Order: sequence, then C-alpha cells, then structure tokens
Amino acid sequence: MDSRELRYFVAVAEELNFGRAATRLGIAQPPLSRTIQQLERRLGVTLLARTSRSVTLTEAGETLLHDGRRALTALASAERRARRAGSQRLVLTMKPNSDAGLLEKILARYGSEVELRICGIGEQAPLLRDGHADAALLRLPHDDPSEFAYEELLVEGSVAVLPRTHRLADRTSLTMADLADEQLPRWPGSPPNGGPLVQDSAQLMQLVALGRTIALLPQSTEQHLRPDLTCVPVTDAPTSTLVIAWPEDSRSKALAALVQAAMACAVRPTETGAATRERLSDERRRSSGSRR
Repeated sequence: MDSRELRYFVAVAEELNFGRAATRLGIAQPPLSRTIQQLERRLGVTLLARTSRSVTLTEAGETLLHDGRRALTALASAERRARRAGSQRLVLTMKPNSDAGLLEKILARYGSEVELRICGIGEQAPLLRDGHADAALLRLPHDDPSEFAYEELLVEGSVAVLPRTHRLADRTSLTMADLADEQLPRWPGSPPNGGPLVQDSAQLMQLVALGRTIALLPQSTEQHLRPDLTCVPVTDAPTSTLVIAWPEDSRSKALAALVQAAMACAVRPTETGAATRERLSDERRRSSGSRR
C-alpha cells in the first residue's frame, strides 16, 4: 500500500461519498473508485460497503481508517521535520507566559535559532504530534505528555486568580474548600461544568476580571497579572509541573541540545513558590547587569 492509496481511502472513509471525496482530492471519481477496488483486492478484504444510496465502513475499513490517519500524520510530520533539520532550525511551541521565567535563560544557553510558536490552550500537543513543532513546553497535569518523551523543569504550587474586588481577594491563603462555591472555567476537551469555555489566556483573564469565573493557575502567573486582578495561594491545590516535551523517536542533535539547555536551566524541586520567584528575579537582575 502506498501513501497515495491510503490518502484516497481516508478521504472516501471520512466523506462516505465518492463524489465528495474526489472533489476533496482534486481528481475524477472513476480513478478514485478503481484505486479503492484495487486496494481491497490486494488486501483481500472489503473496506467499504456500497449500495446505490450509501457508503459505509466495514470493520476492516474502520481499522484502516484509524491506522491510516495516524500513518498519514506521521508521514507529513516526518517531511516537515526533515525540511527543518536541513536548515538547523527548531520550532518550540508554548502557551503565552507559561514558561515561569525560564524561556529567556533556555534560549540564551542553547545559543542557536529557535522559532517560537505561541498557541492557545491545548494546542501544543497536536502541533508537536503533526510535526509543526519540534518541542513544546507543557504543563502537567493539564497537558497530556503520554505520547512524548519529556523532562521536568519546574514544579509550582497553585494560586487562585481573582478580581481585586472579590470577597476572597484580601486573604493571605486559601484552600480548595474556600473555592467550593466559585465558578471555574471549562478547558477545551473537558466536559461541561457550567463555566465558560476558555480558548486562551487573554480570554481567561478577561472573564476573571468580569467576575464570570476564577482560575487556578501556577504561581508564576503572578509575574504577568493584569492590575485589576490578584493572586492568592491555594495551599491544598494540585501542583503544576512545567516540562519540555518532544517526539519520542526524534534523533535530532539540535533538539537534544535544546533539551540539554532546558535541563541545565531547570529549577530544583525544592525551589517552589516565593523561593523560585526570588531566585529567578535575582538571576534576571544579574543577567541584566552583565549585559550593561
């Protein structure tokens, strides 16, 4: 089976209509039908059950569609990464302000060109999977790194992000029980919880400022907070772990060097909360002084 046959089959399987699939592929319908028939003969199975009114997938067709999508994604990913490898350019993807102040240090230590791709909530893993990015900064447990290799860089406690006029805004600390009656946002892919669906951090902060929701976020969020919002530590909330992730089968020397640079900049596990922020702030001041 070649990639053309697989691409043709996936188009028909997704459209469940030969005419629409042919239009999508930019070819005539007869050669598309012949290609699918030849594929079925070679595999010795029926992939599509056809009648004069409908096209449906057989069990074999369902299996090939599932695996075929993954194979086409892997092929496209390999092509993109091979092109970038030739230019020695890496793409790193992350959500805005999600690096806890480490990104500048990582890039300085790496020393070569890195293209940054800033994306919305939950978009890093798909970009990494399909080859549009070589590495990603992810936040556990919110992002799922199970498909990738990764190294931990920083563990942080959580804060509640609140409007400054909120009833809890003057507290020095909170527990999850204090937030039991508060409305939390809904993230892409999560089940409905009555809260607003949030696609990016700017939208989230606007909704918090309007009193439509509150947010539980890593402590380093405080570094980029709007003046009309405040952060209060939540002592029993889950921690947030910043990791650098990459495709498990990558053999790129440039990527390995980037991961090594990130690991060299990683914050020690005991340095959480105020200690982490103080150390990062001191390092930024020293770095700024040396540049002057």
